Amino acid sequence: MDGAETTSEPDTDPGTGSPAPAHAPGVGGPEQGAPLLIPGETCWRIERATRFAIFVDAAGYFATLKRAVMQAQRRVLFIGWDFDPRIRLDPLDGSRPKDDRLGAVLEQAVEQNPQLEIGVLQWDLGMLRALGRGLEPIVLLDRRTPDRLTLAIDTHHPVGGAHHQKIVVIDDCLTFAGGIDVTADRWDTSEHADGNPHRRRPATGRARGRLTGPWHDATSIMSGPAARAVAELARERWESGTGERLEPVLDARECWPEDVEPLLTDVDVAISRTRPEHGGAPLVHEIELLWLAAIAAARRSIYVESQYFASRRIAEAIAERLREPDGPDVVVVNPWTADGWLSEKAMGTARARVLEIVRAADAHDRFRLYTPVTEQRAHIYVHAKVTVIDDRLIRIGSSNVNNRSMGLDTECDLAIEAVEGRPGADRLAATIVGFRNGLLAEHLGCTPDDVAAAIADTGSLVQAIERLRRPTGRSLVPFEPPELGPGERVLAESEVMDPEKTPNRWRRVERFFARRRRPRNRVRT
Repeated sequence: MDGAETTSEPDTDPGTGSPAPAHAPGVGGPEQGAPLLIPGETCWRIERATRFAIFVDAAGYFATLKRAVMQAQRRVLFIGWDFDPRIRLDPLDGSRPKDDRLGAVLEQAVEQNPQLEIGVLQWDLGMLRALGRGLEPIVLLDRRTPDRLTLAIDTHHPVGGAHHQKIVVIDDCLTFAGGIDVTADRWDTSEHADGNPHRRRPATGRARGRLTGPWHDATSIMSGPAARAVAELARERWESGTGERLEPVLDARECWPEDVEPLLTDVDVAISRTRPEHGGAPLVHEIELLWLAAIAAARRSIYVESQYFASRRIAEAIAERLREPDGPDVVVVNPWTADGWLSEKAMGTARARVLEIVRAADAHDRFRLYTPVTEQRAHIYVHAKVTVIDDRLIRIGSSNVNNRSMGLDTECDLAIEAVEGRPGADRLAATIVGFRNGLLAEHLGCTPDDVAAAIADTGSLVQAIERLRRPTGRSLVPFEPPELGPGERVLAESEVMDPEKTPNRWRRVERFFARRRRPRNRVRT
């Protein structure tokens, strides 16, 4: 997508700039509009999920993961940024704490099933966080069953990069993928109750860990060919990190948990990746291309939940859409501060700078950045990585809105699209909107119906949220960045701690989708 601009050119694929055939994979005719999910461009591949659901916040995810591990028959594979065997998986089920800890669950699973193998791949610098943190359950188990449980450290990444995927695979028939690490501080319910006694950091020995703050997160679960595709991606990461090749589980069964209600059935799921250029492997930045395509194609609203808002390229693309008199509303939900002093210095200063870019372009008052608060107005940490575009696309994954997630770290995102004119598109569109409204209802302390009614009444996502926000109790609070000092402004401008690693393809992507956007003056969702 680099090269000279021209005033007239044929329709092009958004990633390559080459002419797009009328019926190229992922590209529909003008009457349908251009799908956002294009294999080889904005995604790696698209596969069918027999069942698909999303866990909002970690309580339900961890409880389901515990049962899935205990029922696994052949292999469990954890691919993660961080991993803590001391965490409790289901503190609400009434079991003894020591039996509910992740390390104990893995130990019990391999002891009761001599055919089961468990592998854990963790980012090498993430392992440094674990030193002295109580790895005894894994270390001892590894000594007793060295051929059936492996804890491996992933060093296969560029200097300064991270292995950032959050994937768990059960027997190649069930996968969890999204933004929730199987580690400390993640467990919470969607109530985000102040002082929840179960929201506690694990501790070694008899000491009780300290209470932790509220945490908002999300991940997905799916079965079928889409699950097997994510399992293939996980095995590839295992091989690159350890040098060991794992064969697929060929007799994969249908293993959906009975107590999980699917959000969708028989739905196409796209898998998008970031893979840095390293060790002879070329750069893959499907996630960034999907971000740009989604921003360019949005007609009415862009809703984002992310740990960071620090990518200048994404911010400039949003700013361009905000300048349009009939462009989309844009709502970003972030934490109040980044997790840790260094992250705040790097990402907090970058957020302040990109907010200046976006707000300077917001001539029509269609942009907001909010942070959620509890009933007692404590800040809820946002770690979810979710995007909803109109009633058209939902994306959930491991990538943040920062440069490293676009080209330096290893990421995995999933996306589902309702393509106009395709069977079931209206039902899928309603599900996408319903999910977004449910997220907003959680943050605003109201019901999804309240959110839908406010949007219908105001014709604006931003104005609907403004109507529903409250000065007390659960709500969303507008974020105002601190004033940057000279040193902080230099840090933000230099991007030395979060450098861009990818070519800029926004202009071609924007032109490709601009011609296919419907007028904004239709019924808003």
